[in-house]
Amino acid sequence: MSRVHIIGTGGTIASRTGAPGTAETPGNTEDSRRPGTSGSVASDSVGDLIGALPAAAGVESPEVTTEDVMTLGSYRLGLPEILEIAAAALTRAAEAAVDGVVVTHGTDTLEETAFLVDLVNGTDTTVVFTGAQLAADQPDSDGPRNLRQAAAVALDPRFRGMGALIAFDGRVQTARGARKAHTTASQPFHGGTTVGLFRGEELDLVAQPVRPRALPLPGKTFGSTRVEVITAYPGSDPGLLQHAAQAGAAAVVLAGTGVGNAGEGYAEAAADLVSAGVPVVLSTRVPSGPMVPLYGNGGGVDLIAAGAVSAGHLNPFQARILAAALLAAPSGTPTLTEFTTLFSDQR
Repeated sequence: MSRVHIIGTGGTIASRTGAPGTAETPGNTEDSRRPGTSGSVASDSVGDLIGALPAAAGVESPEVTTEDVMTLGSYRLGLPEILEIAAAALTRAAEAAVDGVVVTHGTDTLEETAFLVDLVNGTDTTVVFTGAQLAADQPDSDGPRNLRQAAAVALDPRFRGMGALIAFDGRVQTARGARKAHTTASQPFHGGTTVGLFRGEELDLVAQPVRPRALPLPGKTFGSTRVEVITAYPGSDPGLLQHAAQAGAAAVVLAGTGVGNAGEGYAEAAADLVSAGVPVVLSTRVPSGPMVPLYGNGGGVDLIAAGAVSAGHLNPFQARILAAALLAAPSGTPTLTEFTTLFSDQR
């Protein structure tokens, strides 16, 4: 009998309108309850969500086990919580008795957590992330279908070894490169590589991603590793880079315009940070496409020449996760300056 293990973390898929606010944090045994609100609040355990799983899991009567790591809207997560979720997923993926792992997660920051899991999952057991755009108490909630499809992917041997995937609204895509691109659409995620598509309840494999080797799970210092994201825009102040470093940032991601450009003064500011031992990672604020150094006069060519490292195809927020993971990794792990060799040529 196949076994799928489902890890609950909260999010819209576990939310109900008007539920009392609950802020459960690691190590805190008491709920911090706030007055009821008209907004949706994560409140359900993952055990409340699994009733419809066997009907479409792709195998007959799979064994389903569950655990709740936390019950939070993903907008409330920090790096310590993201690390806790990743560690739980990696632990279960490494268990011989587990054939697949599903993580239910809020969509706001799902791309960051799923990407960290993709970085560190060196097992053949794929971890599939899913969630919902409509709360659990909505009559047309998309949560049950998304969960069924995620379980189907997790238990399908064709998808083994893919690290971490996102299954949402009939599409399965790699965590790497994905980002939330629509606030309310039933399919909020763009980017990444589409590796599977559902036709009703039938699942087709459409691509096999090439993955870099897995990194070790970062240590607890990941939770306190400060990496700031600074966005370039017309009239923006390059002094924000220096301010971030002075405020304690261990690295800075610059979300440049276009293919990775910034205005006057940014190349000089980046050079100052790099010379002070604070890495600068250059990405782009554009939703799709890689960072490519093409332009001088303050553009990407000058920023790379100043010592910034390319984020390649990673969006600024996944670049931030990779930077924090590398900075908090055990000795012997590739350094931050190896960003390009790790990811810029991956699709």
